[in-house]
Amino acid sequence: MTVSQIMQVIKAAMIMLLKVSAPILLVSMAVGLVISILQAATQVHEQTVAFVPKMAAIVIIIIVMGSWMIENMKDFTVYIFDMITKLR
Repeated sequence: MTVSQIMQVIKAAMIMLLKVSAPILLVSMAVGLVISILQAATQVHEQTVAFVPKMAAIVIIIIVMGSWMIENMKDFTVYIFDMITKLR
């Protein structure tokens, strides 16, 4: 396997990582920001208040976008196995 092929696989893995994790991270960040603003407005600075809404949002995103995430991971796995078969 050449260096360019290794770099191609690493690039594809990084892009896949960003594509699959972005919805969860963005929703978690948005919910955290909203909760932080509400905590600042009400002056309730309890760390456990933000935990339940974030977890609920993450579970909802996984339910809604889970099939898309699995499909992307399946495509990446097929890509990796195709690269393995082309090594000869």
